[in-house]
Amino acid sequence: MSTQPRGPHDTTAPARPPEPTTVKCLVWDLDDTLWDGVVLEGDAPVPFAAAVRTVRALDQRGILHAVASRGAYDVAAAHLAAHGLDTLFTVLEVGWGAKSRSVERIAAELNIGLDAVAFIDNDAVERAEVAAALPDVRCYPAHEAELLTSYPEFTPRFMTDESALRRDLYRTERRRKAAEAEHTGPPARFLASLDLVLTVRRATGADLARAHELTVRTHQLNTTGRTFGLDELRGLCADPGHEVLVAGLTDRFGSYGTIGLAVTALRDGATVLELLLMSCRVMSRGVGAVLIDHIVATSLAAGRRPVAEFVPTGVNRQMLVTLRFSGFAVVEDAGDRLTLAIDPDSPPPARTHPVRVVTA
Repeated sequence: MSTQPRGPHDTTAPARPPEPTTVKCLVWDLDDTLWDGVVLEGDAPVPFAAAVRTVRALDQRGILHAVASRGAYDVAAAHLAAHGLDTLFTVLEVGWGAKSRSVERIAAELNIGLDAVAFIDNDAVERAEVAAALPDVRCYPAHEAELLTSYPEFTPRFMTDESALRRDLYRTERRRKAAEAEHTGPPARFLASLDLVLTVRRATGADLARAHELTVRTHQLNTTGRTFGLDELRGLCADPGHEVLVAGLTDRFGSYGTIGLAVTALRDGATVLELLLMSCRVMSRGVGAVLIDHIVATSLAAGRRPVAEFVPTGVNRQMLVTLRFSGFAVVEDAGDRLTLAIDPDSPPPARTHPVRVVTA
């Protein structure tokens, strides 16, 4: 045990342990867990009402559901569909291997950490196998299914209008990835085939929760690392000296949801980009550059000099590269902060993007 003294602010109580990661995906066993019986034994099992309520309630909170169960895939999938539950599960892993391997594959497919995955099973041996192989995964007995909605780890910090759409966003993304895997031409041709549309508009009160969520969750594609509380964003939206923009992205497969946020300030004939961030989910689509070009063009059209602030955070260098390729040059280096600008008398040439911009 450490014997180092605590700092001056730690004398009255020990440091609080970090809050546990909120569950992003709950992985279900099926037989005798989600429903009452064993499908392969011809029981025609009926789903437990309490379990179904939990599935639907967590789905509305943006928590995904997946399956890691023993049996025949086609039989299990058909039984889920027969009870109208098939679309509620994002990934199905049904077979005879170790359930820990199934859980691992589910986390990889959804691109989430194992510490954000939970597993529920009526069989203590199965739970023990998963817990031993994947100690970061939280395991629950089946009889706790109806209690999960009351547990703090199943109550996301942010629940926005988009939370209830998260399952659909993931299912749509899987279709995109499948199409990309089948594409045989150059990546640029695939991007062009997506019919990408970036919608940029001023944030309203209905956007603030999602905008706040983006500032807290997004780190790699954040120009300054700043976070804004709901009250701060509300104040910025009402301030005539600021503009808060949100960006949504769609393609021929469907919507990506709200994926970008920009906060600009009007100062002394300049449009100062105080924060630009993009969801990491759209990094490969190049929409950060598209949004920057839109802001630059709007600023120049209004007779203002485009200026951008950049604060290195250790993980956001990609955003500095994006700014530089967009024509911004460093005009001030304060060590821990860069100021970049575009000369209105020598603006960068217009670029061609596989993304159409729509303003609303």
